[in-house]
Parts: sequence; structure tokens; C-alpha cells
Amino acid sequence: MLKPVHFKSSILPYLLVFPQIIITLVFFIWPASQALYQSFLVEDAFGLSSEFVWLDNFTALFSDPDYLNSFLRTFFFSMATASLSMGFSLMLAVKTDRVIRFATPYRALLIWPYAVAPVVAGTLWMFMFDPTLGLAAWWLKTAGISWNHRMNGNQAMLLIIFAASWKQISYNFLFFIAGLQAIPKSLIEAAAIDGAGRTRQFWSIVFPLLSPTTFFLLVVNVVYTFFDTFGIVHAVTKGGPAGATKILVYKVYNDGFIGLDLGGSAAQSVILMIIVIALTIIQFKYIERRVEY
Repeated sequence: MLKPVHFKSSILPYLLVFPQIIITLVFFIWPASQALYQSFLVEDAFGLSSEFVWLDNFTALFSDPDYLNSFLRTFFFSMATASLSMGFSLMLAVKTDRVIRFATPYRALLIWPYAVAPVVAGTLWMFMFDPTLGLAAWWLKTAGISWNHRMNGNQAMLLIIFAASWKQISYNFLFFIAGLQAIPKSLIEAAAIDGAGRTRQFWSIVFPLLSPTTFFLLVVNVVYTFFDTFGIVHAVTKGGPAGATKILVYKVYNDGFIGLDLGGSAAQSVILMIIVIALTIIQFKYIERRVEY
């Protein structure tokens, strides 16, 4: 007969999680509640007076063509950045997994860009593609391509996509290389004995077994493109030219700190948070069904 085991309650687990609870309350719960409350207010530029206007800020946003266009820009930027960074990092991980000599230094070099701050990453790409001083812009000019992201909105969007993707490649690479090393080599060897080439091995064995890692990185990359790319956009284009790169997270800053529309900016931040939560739920509910664990 089995006897139930009872453990004495201890205060130690609560003390261990207490610092994390405080950090969550101070840096997430409290700012989120303040933004939600402020989204129902209209304040003057100096913050001396405010008026409760219910959903007027949200109504004004969805009747603003500029805000609706920023939705399209943000979704295009998000999908392009996530696809480019994940695809390129997967390719690097597959190639690196086959390296035998000097594998550790080679992988360490690929991880370095993750330590670069977003503002620094944006500044590097801005200087490389500067129309007058940039080396990359000079190469494009010698190839017959006129490059000036300060005047061309499509080129500016491409530049921030490349910069944001480059910044995230190292993070994705870490998880992909870990997922590849967890795949039993016996499966690859058995497929090779059966006559499967490397391409067939990848699509039939490797990629399906990487689906949990790919799904996790898809969620992380979507959140990254919606929230953590502000520094890159601010350093490279500042939302220009003519608002061509003014994605949602940058529009929150521009309207709140530059335009001093505090209520509208708070409403935008609430909508942005709802969008990211909704996308994450959709990914877990529908995309996870195709994941093979």
C-alpha cells in the first residue's frame, strides 16, 4: 500500500522567486497598466491636465490612414525579417554542423553579432550604406545601382530588414545548431545507406526533427520584430523617408515623444501588445499542431 508523501511547507521557494516577481511587477505589470489607463485619456503637451475620453483615442487611430499604413509596413517588415534571419541562420547551422576542424572558433565568430546592441547594429549598417561615405553604397554604385535610402523608401525598408535580420541571425543560429546536434547521427547514416542524398536527408529527417526549434524561434522572432527593432529603425532611418519605415513600435515613440500625443501613443502601445499576444496565441494554437516532438 502506497502512503502519500507530505513535504513541510517552506518559505525558501517564495524567497527565491520574490526578486523575479518584483522585476515583473515594476518593469511589466505597472507600465502596462499605466499605458492602458493613459490610453483612455487626452492630455495637454505639458501633462498638467487630462480628460477621460473612453475609446476616442482608439477610434481616432483606426480612422487615421497613416496608422493603418503602418500596420502593413510592420507586417511586411516582420515577415521579411523573420524569414530572412531564420532561413540564413538555418543554412549557417547546417553548414557549420558539418565542420570538423576549428568548429568551435568558427561557431564563436558567428555568435558575436548577438552581443551588439540594436542601436550599434543599426549604426553600422547606416554607415556601410551611407550614400556618400558607405563602402557598400560605393560597391552598388560601381555595379550600376543607384543607392540612397535617405530618398528612396523601398531602399530604406530593405536596409532596416537587412540590419534587423543580421542582428538576429546569431540568436537563431545558437538554437538551430543545438537542435542539429540533438538529432541522432544514426538516422542520417541510415538514410545515407539507403541512398538518400544530403538534400533528401535534410527535408525528410533533419528539418522535421527541427520543427520544435523552428516553432520556438518563429514566436521569438515575431516578438523581436514588433518590439526590439526600435533601436535599429531609429539609428538607420528615424522612420523616414516620408514615413516609409515608420513601423508600429517607432510610431508609438514618434507620436508620444515627438508629437506629444500621450493618449494616442498609449493607445498604440496597447494595440501593439494585443497584436503580439494574439499572434503568439495563433501560432501556439494552429502552427504547433504541425510540430513533431
